[in-house]
Amino acid sequence: MEPASESSGYVQSLARGLAVIRAFDESRPEMTLSDVARATDLSRAAARRFLHTLVQLGYVWTDGRVFALTPRVLELGFAYLSSVSLPEIAQPHLERLVSRVHESASVSVLDGEDIVYIARVPTSRIMTVSINIGTRFPAYATSMGRVLLAHLPAERLDEFLAGVRLDPLGPHTVGSAEQLRAELTRIREQGWALVDQELEAGLRSIAAPIRDRSDQVVAAANISSHASRTTGEQARENLLPALLETAEAIRADLRVAPRSASAAR
Repeated sequence: MEPASESSGYVQSLARGLAVIRAFDESRPEMTLSDVARATDLSRAAARRFLHTLVQLGYVWTDGRVFALTPRVLELGFAYLSSVSLPEIAQPHLERLVSRVHESASVSVLDGEDIVYIARVPTSRIMTVSINIGTRFPAYATSMGRVLLAHLPAERLDEFLAGVRLDPLGPHTVGSAEQLRAELTRIREQGWALVDQELEAGLRSIAAPIRDRSDQVVAAANISSHASRTTGEQARENLLPALLETAEAIRADLRVAPRSASAAR
């Protein structure tokens, strides 16, 4: 949603240009001008201007009819990743964790209502969609998202709960903001989150917070497994101790890392 005015320094044209880039995704890798206009709520004339600007800058390719992103857009994400050390710090810890528990492990940060993956070590694919660096999922339905939401300041959490749309993504997705608030309170108190088939059927995951040198939660780490392999009790008994140790090891490294490592917040 765009602000009503630009008095605070908001640049509408920049926001719309970024919206055009974000319109392309796994389900829409190529789009016509009309497709982009519909996806971004822009007029055809405005969409054409942004697309041709992006073509000239090298971020979008076109054959004259369809448009697609080019690999150059990766520079935008790389600029972020190269400016923070959290992904680099977390990766070897995730590798050791995966070799220990033989399940996939990831680290993500909160971005608006979504989590964004910034580090990951997979074992086998257990979801219908592939997960890569930059993949986004709704925070309310994920273990890492729950951990990050649970540690938001009260005012920001109230805003999130007032506006979030709780789509039933999995067979056990939380059904109301009141239920979600109660679960987040419990997560904050116990220090970890277990989510059972709320994002997708068959997916069970457990997550813990990652804190920086000032004790602020800047990211979350998780272990995910298929529900047929790991029960909730087994996740708590067998996976959680290793996960908590990994989160603490990442925290220890962050204490001595450059302050830019906390920029992942």
